[in-house]
Amino acid sequence: MAIASQVPASKPEEGFVNEEQRRIAEQARAQRERRKQALLLQQENILSQRTSSPVRRSALESALKEIQAQLAAMN
Repeated sequence: MAIASQVPASKPEEGFVNEEQRRIAEQARAQRERRKQALLLQQENILSQRTSSPVRRSALESALKEIQAQLAAMN
């Protein structure tokens, strides 16, 4: 996430130094939120699928674990 790395380190009580920094921080927050929503939708899709194929089930379980790991890393 290149945008997140552009957010300057500042103390919360100082607030944002200027409008540009506030805008960059807001873009980074919105990007994280969109990514989280996409992962949640993928998780919901995987959980709704039913299959009798052991290979397909294994692939779904693996994908679900990866999505859950990504969600955990976001928190």
